[in-house]
Amino acid sequence: MDSRIMGFESPIFSTLHHIFDSAEDTDKSNNAPTRAYVRDARAMAATPADVKEFPNSYVFVIDMPGLKSGDIKVQVEDENVLLVSGERKREEEKEGAKYVRMERRAGKFMRKFVLPENANVDAISAVCKDGVLTVTVQKKPPPEPKKPKTVEVKIA
Repeated sequence: MDSRIMGFESPIFSTLHHIFDSAEDTDKSNNAPTRAYVRDARAMAATPADVKEFPNSYVFVIDMPGLKSGDIKVQVEDENVLLVSGERKREEEKEGAKYVRMERRAGKFMRKFVLPENANVDAISAVCKDGVLTVTVQKKPPPEPKKPKTVEVKIA
C-alpha cells in the first residue's frame, strides 16, 4: 500500500518505503539461480546415462554420437565425484547451404556421479566405441574381517 494514501507523506517514510522495496528485489535476485547453474543443469538433463553394478566394478554407459575422444573429459572431483563432460560443436555452415531442420543437439554436456565408498578412484578406465562412452570404476577389495584377539589369563 502506498504510504501517501495513509497520510504519511514525510520524506523519511518515502525513504523507508524505498529501502524496503529494494530489499525485497535484492532477496529475489540472490535466490535466483546463476547462469552457470542453469547451464550446468541443462547440460546434465540432456545427457542420459545407464549405471550398472558388477561384483568387481561400476560401469557408466553414456551415448556420445559423433564425438571424438578429444571432445570428452572424464575426471574425478572431490575424491568421490565422477565428472563426464565435453562439447559437441555445430558444423560450420557452407556457403549456399541453409538448415531446413536442426534437431541434433549441439553444445556442452556434463554428468556428475557420486561414487560409493568402495569405488577405487585410482582404477578408472574409459573407452568410447561407436558413439558410446563406457567408464569403468573398479571396486576396492572388501576389508578382511578382523580376527578376535585372545588375551592370556594369568592365575595370581
